[in-house]
Amino acid sequence: MTISLQRTTDNLTEAEIFDAHEGGKLSIGSTRPLRDMRDLSLAYTPGVAKVCEAIAEDPEVARTHTGIGNTVAVISDGTAVLGLGDIGPQASLPVMEGKAQLFSSFAGLKAVPIVLDVHEVDELVETIAAIAPSFGAINLEDISAPRCFEVERRLIERLDIPVMHDDQHGTAVVILAALRNSLKLLDRKIEDLKIVISGAGAAGVAAVDILTNAGATDIVVLDSRGIIEASRGDLSPVKADLAAKTNPRSITGGMNEAFTGADLFIGVSGGNIGEEALKLMAPAPILFTLANPTPEIDPELSNKYGAIVATGRSDLPNQINNVLAFPGIFAGALAAKAKKITPEMKLAAAEAIAAITEDDLEVGRIVPTALDPRVAPAVKAAVQAVAEQQGV
Repeated sequence: MTISLQRTTDNLTEAEIFDAHEGGKLSIGSTRPLRDMRDLSLAYTPGVAKVCEAIAEDPEVARTHTGIGNTVAVISDGTAVLGLGDIGPQASLPVMEGKAQLFSSFAGLKAVPIVLDVHEVDELVETIAAIAPSFGAINLEDISAPRCFEVERRLIERLDIPVMHDDQHGTAVVILAALRNSLKLLDRKIEDLKIVISGAGAAGVAAVDILTNAGATDIVVLDSRGIIEASRGDLSPVKADLAAKTNPRSITGGMNEAFTGADLFIGVSGGNIGEEALKLMAPAPILFTLANPTPEIDPELSNKYGAIVATGRSDLPNQINNVLAFPGIFAGALAAKAKKITPEMKLAAAEAIAAITEDDLEVGRIVPTALDPRVAPAVKAAVQAVAEQQGV
């Protein structure tokens, strides 16, 4: 392979990038030494048979005497990878390895990257369910919408371990955390906001759910054809469900109609939003333009019109990064031996993230940085407490 030394937008050379991934980013090692035949007899035959018998009698023993109690499967079919789209399972593997690194580094969890060359919902559900006994939890990753909604729902119903599609819920949790602190700075209330969300994919749908659960009452969702509302004849089942629980003022039309009087914009779809739409918003709006690397609104315009601005970029203030959420959420769920991740656990995660910076809030600091070591332990504790309280 010929690697050029051309600089990327993140100020990294291609050589640096490929060096960091050469040979893979993970390793597998033993937690016990094998020094002599006694060690071998304890770890393998004949000693291992006793543990197998104990698990057969009581499956809960597997949580303490195998690795599953601390292990997450990171699973993708490669159909919605970063901003690259459907690049296939093997090409998605570097992302899954990276996700496993994050679980290890931020939450002390073991994670195994798994890419599947199956794409139909039934096949995905059956395949993931078949390998689920090897893991304590399942992180679904980079599975395209709308299939991701059905895959997640069916696996949650079928399995007795936590299942979460991070592209949906990790992003939504951090959005809510950032919004909580934005509202504190601006002395506003979530129930008073007129909210516009651009994008009805994984993150957009999850954002609607968590914001509604947090008290939002007026959300309008835009897709490529305009406002999602019940009278449209082109709605998929997912969008029909969105129409039923959003747009309480029954607005029709497109971007201008949606933006008129809006207090908060959340972009999770890409595209380009110009100055004319921003002029239609309420004074001093909150702008979360999360497309990466190119935000939906040019940063200069965002800073001109927005009271508080957040993006998905690491080189701009207020990065909405789901690494703030998923390591702690899964760690808390596993610590509580939870069978699922509930809406209340996600709300608790958002509150914990927001609390990290609440004592020194400023316009350019509404969420912690991705590398803040306080975040994952705080999220873990909050999620575990709610899980145990709920008895899940």
